[in-house]
Amino acid sequence: MSNDVATAIPILEAIHQRRSLRRYQQESVPKALIETVLEAGTWAPSAHNRQPWRFAVLQSSATKEELALAMGQRLRRDLERDFVPEAVITKDVSRSYERLTSAPVLIVVCMSMLDMDSYSDEKRSRNEEIMAIQSTAMAGQNMLLAAHGTGLAACWMCAPLFCPDIVRETLSLPEDWDAQGIISMGYPAQERTKTRESLETRVIWR
Repeated sequence: MSNDVATAIPILEAIHQRRSLRRYQQESVPKALIETVLEAGTWAPSAHNRQPWRFAVLQSSATKEELALAMGQRLRRDLERDFVPEAVITKDVSRSYERLTSAPVLIVVCMSMLDMDSYSDEKRSRNEEIMAIQSTAMAGQNMLLAAHGTGLAACWMCAPLFCPDIVRETLSLPEDWDAQGIISMGYPAQERTKTRESLETRVIWR
C-alpha cells in the first residue's frame, strides 16, 4: 500500500503514525478522554462476542506507586533467582518503577474467563483461554489507536504477565480478573520514529 493511500484514509493514517511513547507531560488527562479510549477498547471484536476484557484505571499517585513497588519487588526476586548481577537488577527495577509512576494514567488491561465457554478437556479449555487473550489484546490495540487519535501518547507494557497475582492483590481486583498488560498514557513529551520490515520478509502468498 502506498503512503498516499495510507494518509488518505484516517484509520490507516493513525496506524502508520502511532508510536509507543513512554515519556509524558505531567498534565492530567480529563476523565472524558480516558472514557473515550476505554469505550474504543470495548468495540474490539471478541470470541463469541463475550467481551472478556476488563479495565482498571489508575490515576492516583499513591496507587501507581504501590503497584510499581510491588511489581518491582517481584521483578527483583525473579532476577535474583536468575543470578542476574545486582547492577542490572537495580537498573531494571528502577526503570520499571519510573515507567509506572511517571505516567498520568495507567490502564491495567485484564481478561476474565467468567463469560467464556467451558469444556471438559484441557485442549479446548486452553484454546478458549487463548481466544479470550486474543480478544483482550485486540481491545488493547483499539485503545492505543484511540489514544493516538485523541492527541494522547500511550505504550503497552507486558510486565503484568509475570506477576498477575501481585497486580490483582495490590489493586484488590476481582478474582477472575487476570492482568494481561498495562497501557501507560498521557500527553506526549517525546517523539519517536519507527521502521517495519518489508512485507516480503513476513508474508507468503499461496
